[in-house]
Amino acid sequence: MRGALLYELGQVPKFGTIDEPTVQKEGQHAIRVTAAAVKNLDKARTSGKHYASYTDLPTVVGNDGVGYLEDGTRVYGQGITGMIAEHAIISSNYTPIPKNLDDVTAAALPNAILGSAMPLIIRARLEAGQNVLFNGATGVTGQVGVQIAKHYGAKEIIVTGRNKAILEQLKALGATQTLVLTEDNDALEEQIKAIHQATPIDVVIDYLWGKPFQSILNAFKGNDINHLTSTVKIVTAGDMAGKEIQLTSAILRSTDIQLMGSGFGSLTKEELIVFNKVILPEMFLLAARGKLHIQTEAHPLEVIEQVWNKTLDPGTRLVITL
Repeated sequence: MRGALLYELGQVPKFGTIDEPTVQKEGQHAIRVTAAAVKNLDKARTSGKHYASYTDLPTVVGNDGVGYLEDGTRVYGQGITGMIAEHAIISSNYTPIPKNLDDVTAAALPNAILGSAMPLIIRARLEAGQNVLFNGATGVTGQVGVQIAKHYGAKEIIVTGRNKAILEQLKALGATQTLVLTEDNDALEEQIKAIHQATPIDVVIDYLWGKPFQSILNAFKGNDINHLTSTVKIVTAGDMAGKEIQLTSAILRSTDIQLMGSGFGSLTKEELIVFNKVILPEMFLLAARGKLHIQTEAHPLEVIEQVWNKTLDPGTRLVITL
């Protein structure tokens, strides 16, 4: 079969042929793949620097995708074998796709939903009427997250980012306040303080970490022992701006901050089943009805080597079609 094959860690996958995978045990399903997104996780695994980097080479790359089961059901699934190929093996924890949702969108959405809906719903347990801050919202996941927060009834949706044009676009998707990130982290801290005083922030979804997140964290620090603060649930889902911060004891003692992470390692097996069986189907239906949007750029499998590291428009997901 045809597929995107990795021959050496650190190299770009190439178009080639390899033996078709077969079902090895109960609970596995063969799928004829029609589309698969290329995500940061996929690139990290090919680099050789990720803890789950590929070991048995050559191999088909790609963590998830959409296609048809042997009975004709069109589904999204996570691959037991590589998904950027004509055929793959997935587990039983798959999600049917609505008829009027196209393959490219169905392939692009799940990772962004995992990185936004799970922090919002499973980790922070967002409630209607709460105020949410997305730190670093101009990427694919942040843009989807803003729409999901609006869908679940968030009142104020504050977004930060460096791309002014996309920040403006986020207003049409549900954002109520935008903050442009600059090198002036003290200014960001003061802006967050002012917003938090006017409309207390209940949930922070952070995709950046590093200095921008440090400023946000400092903004929540209490300065009056007689002042009772509201609870702020902070969920980190990325570290695009840096891998370390300085967390002082005073910050945690002066306000009610609940700091947690969201990722495969922090989600239970049961929560991932909820994602595939409850959350993702609901989001697929929203997208099918035109109420959830994601920007995509699609290319055929044959040009995988040329497009793997292609610079895309900001906030756009690359999808490979088969």
